Amino acid sequence: MLMQMTRKSTGFVTPLDADLLQEHMSVCVDEVSLWMTSNRLLLNPTKTEVLWCSSARRQHHILVGPVHIGNTSVLPVSVVRDLRIYIDADLTMSTHVTTTVRACFAALQRI
Repeated sequence: MLMQMTRKSTGFVTPLDADLLQEHMSVCVDEVSLWMTSNRLLLNPTKTEVLWCSSARRQHHILVGPVHIGNTSVLPVSVVRDLRIYIDADLTMSTHVTTTVRACFAALQRI
């Protein structure tokens, strides 16, 4: 159902559909959590992050309300880290590049 809503001819979700998308996201994560529970796995809502992606021009349309995961509300963030890669909400990877350059300069200073 989530995929049906986001597949529009324009390729993006309008701000009017944002609340509906947020609700569908909560339902989807709850379904994943139920599947995990049935397979003896546990979704940890305290370690769960939500990242809404959009172009830099549309950053002001990003949702600021929480996504509900079970009984926990998770606020959206602007940057997430997964497998040591930082991903920005605008997908520029500027945070990842900055962090990598900082680590390289620190390593060079130690030499």
